[in-house]
Amino acid sequence: MNEHEETRRLPVEVVETYRRPDPREVVEVYTRPLPGIRRTERREAPAPAKRKKRRGLWIFVGCLCVAAVLAAAALVLYWIWDDGGDIRHDRFEEYYGEIIDELEPDEVTIQPWPTGQGVELDVLREHGEPLSAQEVYRKVNPSVVQVMVQVGSRASLGTGVIFTEDGYILTNYHVVEGGSDCYIALDTGAGYPASYVAGDPVSDLAVLKVDDQGLPAAEFGESDLLTVGDTVYAIGNPLGYELWGTMTDGIVSAVDREVLVDGRMMTLIQTNAALNSGNSGGPLINEYGQVVGLNVIKMSSSYVSIEGLGFAIPSATMDRVVDDLLAVGEVLPQPLLGLSVRLEATRLADGVRGLEVVEVTPGGASDRAGIRVGDYVTSAEGHVLETSGDLLWVRRHKRLGDELTMTLWRDGETVEVTLFLRESVDETE
Repeated sequence: MNEHEETRRLPVEVVETYRRPDPREVVEVYTRPLPGIRRTERREAPAPAKRKKRRGLWIFVGCLCVAAVLAAAALVLYWIWDDGGDIRHDRFEEYYGEIIDELEPDEVTIQPWPTGQGVELDVLREHGEPLSAQEVYRKVNPSVVQVMVQVGSRASLGTGVIFTEDGYILTNYHVVEGGSDCYIALDTGAGYPASYVAGDPVSDLAVLKVDDQGLPAAEFGESDLLTVGDTVYAIGNPLGYELWGTMTDGIVSAVDREVLVDGRMMTLIQTNAALNSGNSGGPLINEYGQVVGLNVIKMSSSYVSIEGLGFAIPSATMDRVVDDLLAVGEVLPQPLLGLSVRLEATRLADGVRGLEVVEVTPGGASDRAGIRVGDYVTSAEGHVLETSGDLLWVRRHKRLGDELTMTLWRDGETVEVTLFLRESVDETE
């Protein structure tokens, strides 16, 4: 085995598969080796022939070995870490760039269901009063399903969430990847064969459909409203069907956390709610009983014990991606507004608040519409704007080629403008 082959044995994120005779569980546990450290296989050495002990010599040799290992570790850590303790991303990427394998996703051959049926994922920005943990469970658990997929000669098991009463279900793409047949089970024990609508391996989202009516649909809430410290819950099927419907709780540990998964960067919600094998595709729920994320990975390490590091795809991402999958079967480019605004709205007059425009992209949609630096955006598509997240929420519901109306406050006067969204975010990267 040459040095290159040995190096490729330790990717940044390794998907481990928990196996039992029948069925096989889908496991999304990513093992991150310590930066700069390469692990080699341990080999049993033959028993040495008995000889007279030479304690002094062996102690001296052992000390030299320990000193050499510590010195090498110090050099590696200095190479990876410096600049006040921050990771040197250029070196990190250079080191891992050679050992990350980008695998082509396996084809899904589950019975298809047509797209373009006018269905959308409804994500609400409003919510009621906070609920107790028991109330959250009673509200959401009926919408959580087991997803059983035939993959070759074995079965994989994950979790899903019903989001329409006529049987549309959301799960992770890796749960159905390579599948040929799919079966859904509700908490009542009722089961259904499921069809495949569409999926996206990049965002790790997939939509399934069962042919029935009156199913318990979960309520989805806006993940952009989450803050660090908010209470969240997870419901899923850890370790398979024996423990299905398991609920765990925790808090939001971080929002907009960038995590490298299989060679691609994903922006996720970080939580300390316990996640385990089989939780993939299950809901992350806020204290109002709304689904604000889809649990996707748990971080672990081969070297140290790691607990309380779970991640979920935010509903802000699901909102746009799922609507595209339902409409056309693939993810469409996001339109670009071509302006930057402040995070919070400014009070301008009695009953008037707006987001200050701090930058306008020359030649972009906002520039062509006549928006200037120093203007205040008070509404977009009729929606009052209190934060920059409100403006992003409006943009996520627009497609490339659409028009977007805005109301501005300029020098004490109201100005109406229309943006023609011709450029996409992907085209500018």
